[in-house]
Amino acid sequence: MEAMGDVRGNDQRITRRDLLRQGALGGLALGAVAASGGALLAACGTSGSSTAAGRRYLSPPTTAPPDDGATKWWLQGNFGPVHTETTSTTLEVSGSLPTELTGVYVRNGSNPLQGISPHWFLGDGMVHGVRLESGSAAWYRNRWVRTGFYDNGGGMSATGAPGGTATLSNVSVVQHGGMALSLGEVGVPYRLDPTDLSTVGPVSVDGGANSNMTAHPKIDPATGLMHSFGYGFSQPYLEYRIHDASGAVISNQPVPVPRSVMMHDFAITEHDVIFMDLPVLFDLQGAMRMVQDPASGALPYRWDPTVGARIGVMPLGGPTSAIRWVDIEPCYVYHTINATRQGNDIVLDVCRLDSAFAPATMPSASTRHRWTIGTSGERLTFSDHTIDVPPADLPSIDPRFRGRTWRHAWLAEVTSRPGELTFTGCQHIDMTTGRLDRWQPGPGRHAGEWLFVPGGTGEGDGWVMAFVYDHATDRSSLVVLEALDVAKGPVAEVHLPVRVPYGFHASFLTI
Repeated sequence: MEAMGDVRGNDQRITRRDLLRQGALGGLALGAVAASGGALLAACGTSGSSTAAGRRYLSPPTTAPPDDGATKWWLQGNFGPVHTETTSTTLEVSGSLPTELTGVYVRNGSNPLQGISPHWFLGDGMVHGVRLESGSAAWYRNRWVRTGFYDNGGGMSATGAPGGTATLSNVSVVQHGGMALSLGEVGVPYRLDPTDLSTVGPVSVDGGANSNMTAHPKIDPATGLMHSFGYGFSQPYLEYRIHDASGAVISNQPVPVPRSVMMHDFAITEHDVIFMDLPVLFDLQGAMRMVQDPASGALPYRWDPTVGARIGVMPLGGPTSAIRWVDIEPCYVYHTINATRQGNDIVLDVCRLDSAFAPATMPSASTRHRWTIGTSGERLTFSDHTIDVPPADLPSIDPRFRGRTWRHAWLAEVTSRPGELTFTGCQHIDMTTGRLDRWQPGPGRHAGEWLFVPGGTGEGDGWVMAFVYDHATDRSSLVVLEALDVAKGPVAEVHLPVRVPYGFHASFLTI
């Protein structure tokens, strides 16, 4: 599949209007969810496909402004979308890029094609990438992911329920099986061409009922197998999958859960899979209100702590019938950091929120917690320890230690209070010594997720990198830090001709 609007040459751009004028790509069948609420959930986003006539985009503030009913913080400042696809092959570099870094740093995020969306999570996926080659920066590109929803004009479409190719594909990028995959909250992966970030097309996860795949699969460093799950809006609400080294699904097993919940992430150890059944529920009434009144602020998910919260543990690889559950206090976790086995205990570090999708205009800042799950008895046991560090989220670890005992983690420091959500700098925590290193970009500059990229053979030998936005210039740069000494500051910055909106998750592609 050939992507539209791939602009060649130096610092060239194609506008959103040009893209819409070209029409749909066509040829992709929209997946459907069998639940009665599925079509309504799809219809929720029809308001997101109308043009924001006369919208004025202000000079971006350093924090999201208060949501006073007339504005939406996720459409303002550097949370707001960009409206052009840009190709630049003339990039200025400050400092010295490590010669070992050869590949494409690419980060996904929500960037509504029509300029409006009902929530930060519900914009069309756009990837932003920088090609690094042995100490130089070859190019920057940003491209919308050409999904089934994109083909229909952007936003969630009334012509197909979320799932399959009807996906926003706006959360993450993963390299596996020789492929670069763009992933969303629900829906199939979309394959990207790493040479120019164009969309190749959807990749099937056939073998199950819901045709959805998490944006946070886990690759076992010992076997090379990728473990994933998909949740849907009808039974089976949750499915656990294993993908072989080529990316093919070799096992698909339903996991018995009583309802459809938003399950964003999970964890693995060398021997276990850990699921989190937390009280963010699919809300059919909220979906209906979105259709009836797009300005109501209603969403297809809701916080309901009365249903309880629990953690499930099962053997890595299955069977899912062996899953055991332990109840915990209601909370929400978008992101696990890592998990490991210590004898009969599972140690799991998470970024914990008191709630999510509760009636509020702004998410709260997450805190780091260490959960210990005892597995030796007839019943699982659970304990919760708060790690006393400043609030942070969007964690990254050395992927060679996924599911194993680990020492280092890097996170995006976050400040949240009513009406404001601010990404600041990079946190590095050494869990062995308890030492916390931090790097702040300076006044008027803000970063998002920090991705660890391996260099040497030891844990943490390598770099972390992120897009950093500068309010004064209204542009972004790709900042590279030495992973084990982030406080030292950048070893290099790649200066971009445009801004990169705050987004979600990145990968370093070496294919």
